[in-house]
Amino acid sequence: MPLVTSTEMFKKAALGGYAIGAFNVNNMEIIQGIVEAAKEEKSPLILQVSAGARKYASPIYLRKLVEAAVEDSGLDIVLHLDHGEDFEICKMCIDDGFTSVMIDGSKYPFEENIALTRKVVEYAHARGVVVEAELGKLAGVEDDVNVSEKDATFTDPDQAAEFVERTGVDSLAIAIGTSHGAYKFKGEPRLDFARLEKITNLVPNTPLVLHGASTVLPEFVDLCNKYGGDIPGAQGVPEDMIRQAATLGVCKVNIDTDLRLAMTAAIRRLLMESPKEFDPRKYLAPARSAIKDMVQHKIRNVLGSSNRL
Repeated sequence: MPLVTSTEMFKKAALGGYAIGAFNVNNMEIIQGIVEAAKEEKSPLILQVSAGARKYASPIYLRKLVEAAVEDSGLDIVLHLDHGEDFEICKMCIDDGFTSVMIDGSKYPFEENIALTRKVVEYAHARGVVVEAELGKLAGVEDDVNVSEKDATFTDPDQAAEFVERTGVDSLAIAIGTSHGAYKFKGEPRLDFARLEKITNLVPNTPLVLHGASTVLPEFVDLCNKYGGDIPGAQGVPEDMIRQAATLGVCKVNIDTDLRLAMTAAIRRLLMESPKEFDPRKYLAPARSAIKDMVQHKIRNVLGSSNRL
């Protein structure tokens, strides 16, 4: 089975009032844990590659691992470029077999963002690839994304409508209060659902994307800290807020930090409890299982995408 685009997935998600998890991947164990979870849950799946993952593992290694996952699982899987910073990177990934790319022109003025996005859309659509873009800026740090809180801006609904019309983009990442990384909120978590509803009403046929949507599950933070970690005050997006967003037009939810925490907590625990262990398979196997369990929880209880194939 070949890799697929997200077009049909998003249509079904919009009609069904659920979201599809877009999980960031960096190595074999992460991919295996995510895919095993999706297969057991009978869930559609997006695997995405960030700039940091490309530098760490090389796009060809990650693409081949994802292709192996498709062959092994029989699932329809989207291979997505997360936060493509320019046209050249998007072009390279399109030419290399990715079925979906994100062009992140949110750092540019509105007209420049439109021009850049339109250029990527024209190249991608001619080759059967779908495009996600971003309007508004999310605060936080994750891989090569680094936006200070003072520079973060929420998505303007009227601009969103104009942006979609002029670019022809397939999906739109919006800023309504989420943030990259493990430290998303200093006080009470809040998302601007009124803004989300307005954007959905103005672009009813455009799937919306929520970046920075990891929950930073306390059990994994506690485990990391218990076994030698130092992650104080980490706070993510409450799961009920993500579920609500999925009923209001959000069809794709990006999850990365929760994967990192689940994997790191399992590795720290094994190495602390078995200090003589030095076989990577012995600590990566429980890390893979931790990722699987966490992803199954997300699919079943947060995204609502179980049994949606």
